[in-house]
Amino acid sequence: MHIADRVTQLPEYPFVTISRTIAAKRAEGIDVISFGIGDPDRETPGFILDALDKGTRNTPNHRYPETEGLPEFRKSVTDWYERRFGIALNPETEAISVIGAKEGIGHAALAFLNPGDIAIMPDPAYPVYDVGTIFAGGVSYKVPMHEEAGWQLDLDDIPTEVADKAKVLWLNYPNNPTGGIASIEYFQKVVQYAKAHDLIVLHDNCYSEVTYDGYDAPSFLQADGAMDIGMEFHSLSKTFNMTGWRVGAAVGNADLIEALRVIKSNLDSGVPQAVQEMGIEALNNHGDWVIENNRGYQDRRDKVVEALRSIGLAVITPQAGLYVWTRVPEGYSSEQFANALLEERDIVVTPGSSYGQAGEGYIRLSLTLSDDRVAEGLARLQDWKIPPPPVN
Repeated sequence: MHIADRVTQLPEYPFVTISRTIAAKRAEGIDVISFGIGDPDRETPGFILDALDKGTRNTPNHRYPETEGLPEFRKSVTDWYERRFGIALNPETEAISVIGAKEGIGHAALAFLNPGDIAIMPDPAYPVYDVGTIFAGGVSYKVPMHEEAGWQLDLDDIPTEVADKAKVLWLNYPNNPTGGIASIEYFQKVVQYAKAHDLIVLHDNCYSEVTYDGYDAPSFLQADGAMDIGMEFHSLSKTFNMTGWRVGAAVGNADLIEALRVIKSNLDSGVPQAVQEMGIEALNNHGDWVIENNRGYQDRRDKVVEALRSIGLAVITPQAGLYVWTRVPEGYSSEQFANALLEERDIVVTPGSSYGQAGEGYIRLSLTLSDDRVAEGLARLQDWKIPPPPVN
């Protein structure tokens, strides 16, 4: 019996490893506090759950959904994009439902890459850009990003011969894991670069609504000409505490949307229609709910940043996203410092190296655990004397 090479050669997905670490510690009776995974602790809002209750009793929803999604769902997505970003989209041809952004991102490589084709992507980055490329038989060209440049992918760091051969450029702002942000002016440069090198731009915009201190995150599609070469992924997971319901959307260039639809129609049966009706309710009627939800995350962010600084870590306060990304002490690797926190304080964080080589030297802490667990975790950091780094 033989397993495909793509399975045996893939690294373990980092969050699977984290979950196993937590389970092993808890099996020993240890109270582990995990800042490791970005899964909102709060319930999906009641007005959205009410839409699900109603939708489950709607008989047409008991059948297979259409791959592209309900017309009403796609219309709610495009209406929201127009209200939020001022972008006019055709719901019939420029929007498609996805089973959470992760599914759409993973399948996109199959739509746009032939074996051997190059996909340019940031480093550090959400692992699925690379994994999807591997599944499609493509080649990932990873561009290191740097704290000094605000974690923006520097287009000048891409060799011309790579850009000319590549098919796809991945971006993600607000960025996971770093918290980096980008402006419409930056996106405008990306559009010009992509057109010069005949690149498809795929933008992961799943954190645009989780923002702080008055920051307003843009859409890549707001840049002039972006619709000619771009597609953007959005998710309801983080904005509306809906990670368990698996619903999101991709919007953008009609040819790119159609290519993704063809792949999805052959590999999945779409988002359950009752769940799409939850999405419609969320997008159409959330009012001030998102603002209040973000205030809670901002309070946690401020407390986490203060606690990390109190033990000597240099932290840049993020303006967006659900994470705090910070450099580890001199002499430590990401994994070594994560292990020190686990062994000495029973705290789980994600090593930055899990997101790529350029993530080495950093750790990521999620803000998606309850207020009391955040308080307990930060209490464990009080007066912690970081031990000398291990001798290599």
